[in-house]
Amino acid sequence: MDKLSALIPAVPLLSAVLITLLAGRPRHMVARLSVGLSALTLILAIALLLLYLGEPRPQWLSSGWGWGGLYLDPLSHIMALMVAGISLVVHVYSVRYMAEEPGYARFYALLDLMTAAILLMVAAGDLVTLLVAWHLVGVVLYFLLGHDMQRPAAQRYAFWSFFTYRLGDLPLVLAAVLLYQAYGTLSLPVLFQQIAADPGAHAALGVPLPTTVGFLVALAAFARSAQFPLHTWLPYTMEGPTPVSALMHAGIVNAGGFLINRFAPVFVHAGDVLHLVFAVGLVTAILGSVLMLMQNDIKKSLGYSTMGQMGFMFVECGVGAFSLAIYHLIAHGLFKGTLFLGSGSMIGNARRHDNVPHDDVYTFVVERKPVASRLPWVVAAVITLVVPFLILGLSHWLVDGDFVGRQGALILLFFGWVTGAQLLFATYRLRADSPWRLMAMIILSLVVVVAGYTAIGHAFDLFLYPDRVLSDRIYAAASIPFGTFEVLVALLTVAVVVGWLATYYAAANGRSRGGQASALRLAFYSLISREFYVADVYAWLTQAVLGLSKRLNVWFRWV
Repeated sequence: MDKLSALIPAVPLLSAVLITLLAGRPRHMVARLSVGLSALTLILAIALLLLYLGEPRPQWLSSGWGWGGLYLDPLSHIMALMVAGISLVVHVYSVRYMAEEPGYARFYALLDLMTAAILLMVAAGDLVTLLVAWHLVGVVLYFLLGHDMQRPAAQRYAFWSFFTYRLGDLPLVLAAVLLYQAYGTLSLPVLFQQIAADPGAHAALGVPLPTTVGFLVALAAFARSAQFPLHTWLPYTMEGPTPVSALMHAGIVNAGGFLINRFAPVFVHAGDVLHLVFAVGLVTAILGSVLMLMQNDIKKSLGYSTMGQMGFMFVECGVGAFSLAIYHLIAHGLFKGTLFLGSGSMIGNARRHDNVPHDDVYTFVVERKPVASRLPWVVAAVITLVVPFLILGLSHWLVDGDFVGRQGALILLFFGWVTGAQLLFATYRLRADSPWRLMAMIILSLVVVVAGYTAIGHAFDLFLYPDRVLSDRIYAAASIPFGTFEVLVALLTVAVVVGWLATYYAAANGRSRGGQASALRLAFYSLISREFYVADVYAWLTQAVLGLSKRLNVWFRWV
């Protein structure tokens, strides 16, 4: 098992070295070598996971140098399997996609090096190895995004991503320095044991060290996972090759969720930081979801969709559902990677079919179809508000009867209820020949998805955190005073119910369509069309810094 663990990051690294040495060989040989070794990496990851399931005991493997060790726990095993699987798919896809591009061998070497860096990051057993792998991922990503050297936009946004990543590296480096100075060890398992034994033994600037380290780790995760306001690099990296976009959105941008889970024993004693993570994630989820709807470029729309999903992942971390965040990370990685790899086909289909809906007269006279209709809005309103609540509540109660006692679970149920209500409302707005049958099929699909998601999520929680005491302490750390919690839930519930009822009333009376747009709507449209002016603020700050540097150069005669 020890040798297999060391081979997983070593195999793609070997592939990168061999491809560099054989760069002059025919392209098909380079592709076969890289794809073959990627398949071997996936086989090793599967074998290692099966061995762990046979003997579920976390292990720390030391290299004997003080650093370079590996920590083999459920988190590292499941992340290695996901990374190896997605990497193999991207490798196979790139064989034909990059066939006419210059630098074919260089691209595959960088792709293998990226896979090795991510695999080393998820299995790092000490602070130095984690920092090296964390930094290397950002450096290799810069070269992958700027692979096409003839496109200035690709080079510009690749550097933008590189600069943001370097900003995010600084807090993690500082956290590692504080931990080493306080405890005198680089080993992550030993650090976590000492923190658990006496969390208040050390402080930094009068603040308990776990709180300080948790805050720094959260900042590093914010930058890596495109949380507001450090999100602007993500949607603009679409100038890079599509396989890189798929790998980045399926694995690299998820690193923030992994990092928070890796430092879970620290966040047990940093409840205030988890509240900050929740707030930042909530803002990011809302902004990403809104901006996604405004895009006319499919890849940029997917970029903002990823931003929103990363926000939801941080919301899950903020309420203490760490294992659910990892499950979300994996599900989103597989889903978004598929969307990126299929974006070209979507563009081709859109060019052949305009998908412009026809009016009722055209449908009835030309297409000879019955005029579509809707459910009565009162009935639809009741279904929209009640059905998701019953489905979510019953599914969670059947799987885990104690979920009612945890604030985090209730908050996630609330978000699930809002999402389910939104789905049913969108279904209601779609006219159909048989609206009752359409609604019944949507509700059945919702039951299957929610029940499966709940059951798999619960099993995933038991796998990642078999120590139920640690899991309960994470939920407890994320809790807020119960009175405040009840007031917030009541206010949000009333706001959502009133909002849905007002929307249904407006739709029933025909006021949601046509007419002159109000000044408020136009102002809001301008705001989101400019992406909340975040990029403009950064551009202004850039020009201000450059102007100041010019003045300093003149004053001090440096140049």
